[in-house]
Amino acid sequence: MHFNWKQDGKTLLMVTAAAVIMAVNINTFVLTGGLYPGGVTGLTLLIQRFGESFFGVHLPYAPVNVLLNLVPIYIGFRYIGKKFTMYSCLMIGLTALLIDIIPAHIVTEDILLISIFGGIINGIAVSLCLRSDTTAGGTDFIAIYLSQKKGIDAWNIILGFNIAQLAVAGLIFGWDKALYSIICQYASTQVIQMLYTRFQKKTLFIVTTKPQEVSRIIYEKSHHGATILRGEGSFEHQERDVVYSVVSSDESKHVVRAVRSVDPGAFVNTFKTDEIKGLFYQRPTE
Repeated sequence: MHFNWKQDGKTLLMVTAAAVIMAVNINTFVLTGGLYPGGVTGLTLLIQRFGESFFGVHLPYAPVNVLLNLVPIYIGFRYIGKKFTMYSCLMIGLTALLIDIIPAHIVTEDILLISIFGGIINGIAVSLCLRSDTTAGGTDFIAIYLSQKKGIDAWNIILGFNIAQLAVAGLIFGWDKALYSIICQYASTQVIQMLYTRFQKKTLFIVTTKPQEVSRIIYEKSHHGATILRGEGSFEHQERDVVYSVVSSDESKHVVRAVRSVDPGAFVNTFKTDEIKGLFYQRPTE
């Protein structure tokens, strides 16, 4: 594990910004609406509310949240990456601290607006972390682990787990806030999927007269191989080479740009790939 002052300095700034955004969002929208944002954060708020409602005890956010994150943190250190997990621990601790010290501020009391914008802002904060190779903790660790281990986009799976958590909240405290929380979580998940594309994949079909050069540039830009297929044009009935490859979504634009620089006349078809089986290079997380 090594440190790059420029890159790690940028990561520290991004983590700090994400922690502030998430803490303000929870104190401004989530608590105002009585919502449960899902994951360990939602579980922490559920435990706090349970303690206040049934035992008259106010539990501080920070120690409860850190305790619940111990298992996800272990998964991070064991299976994902040490530097990644260290920055994630910083995010978890800083967010928890800020939630306890930043005063609550009510922007609106419209529960639907709170659900939508609370989810959007939460998704932005989580995406800032993920794009900096860190996470907000909790189920984000599990989502990334599943994405790396199974090669699938796991955010909707985590959404399913969160809905199960909300079912418990609905049974105990009433269904209205639980149902609005589903809107909040859905908005957050969609923002994350839009802004963070590392574990999403794109399939490339490239019709070219320079198949070897195109295959080489794909490998140079993404470390992914390619398959060269022989085809025939339906109009002129001339032989054509088709280069087939699958790359990460966040690499696809760079790869396509590089392909067009090698062969300006190449015909490139790009489309989303839901799932692949077999060897697929995934950039390791430090």
